[in-house]
Amino acid sequence: MEVLGLVFAGSATDRRPEMARFVDEVLGLAPAPAGGVSADMFALPDGAFFAVAGPREMGETSRTIGFLVADLDAAVAELQAAGVEVDEPAANDRHRYVHFRAPDGKLYELVEER
Repeated sequence: MEVLGLVFAGSATDRRPEMARFVDEVLGLAPAPAGGVSADMFALPDGAFFAVAGPREMGETSRTIGFLVADLDAAVAELQAAGVEVDEPAANDRHRYVHFRAPDGKLYELVEER
């Protein structure tokens, strides 16, 4: 598998409005709403995104990191061949993606641009 970059980071919090305001007003990230996403999305200058969601609004995503891949289906096949359990692929207006847990027990994503 070839990881092309970091495309997404997200955080879930019971203080979503305060965190979204902080990201917008203090960090100065531009709001970037996306259809099919139940989180406040913000664009970074390099093209990556940061999401702020409420607890369990987008499933078990208390903290997630998304790695950009060119071919999501091929990358999923490689993870499965390595014995990694992978969720079913999902999509929003910008990306196709799949969640998986790495050996550290943390949630990660593989992301393909649409």
